[in-house]
This record gives sequence, structure tokens and C-alpha cells, in this order.
Amino acid sequence: MTNGGNEDGSKKELKQLYKETKVEAGVYQIKNSINNKVFIGSTRNLKTLKGKQFELEMGTSTNKMLQDEWNQYGKEVFSFDVLEVLKPKETGYFDAKRELKKLEEAWLEKIQPYEERGYNRVKSS
Repeated sequence: MTNGGNEDGSKKELKQLYKETKVEAGVYQIKNSINNKVFIGSTRNLKTLKGKQFELEMGTSTNKMLQDEWNQYGKEVFSFDVLEVLKPKETGYFDAKRELKKLEEAWLEKIQPYEERGYNRVKSS
């Protein structure tokens, strides 16, 4: 038995809301205001930044240095900022993962968040 293709109102609204909620990829930083060290990262969904904060609060961040200083200084001294949103190309093929990696590398190059300046590890080439 079908209901003639009519979805109930709330389900339809939720679907529409989901479609309208644009997932934005981009590059972000987590900054320690005490020593000005930063961590630069990228994500395919900038809404997941809350998840990064939650990991630090729970003590489960995979970045040991960042986690140690979070534990030492407390969450109040850290800020989470979006540095740049990835702009998809209007036409043609767009490899979001590759473009996001390039964008992150450009920010790493610009800010150099390594050793005493930050929490990123220098990638060996």
C-alpha cells in the first residue's frame, strides 16, 4: 500500500534542509593565544571543526603536541578559525580532494607552523 507518493511534511522538510545545507571544504587553523603556535589542517566538511574541538576536550587528538598543550593551557586559549573555503570550479571536472590538499599545502607554506611555530610535522619528501 502506498500513500500516493506524498511524504509526510516533516520528513520532506528535513530532506529539503539537508539538500540546502551546503557542505563546504576548506583549510582551518587551531591557534594557541599564549604562545601563538598554530595547527593548520583541512577538512572536506568545515562543520566537523566542532569534532576536532571535542577530540581535544576528550583527550583523544592524534596530535600529541597539540593535545599536551591543550591539557596544559586549557581550551580557553585556543581558537578555531576557517582560513579559506575551497571554491569548486563552475565547469569541468573538479577533484575536491586534490584541490583541498593543494590549498592546505599553500597555507602550510605561507604560515610554516612547524617546530616552535606550530603543531604540524614537516613532511619528508
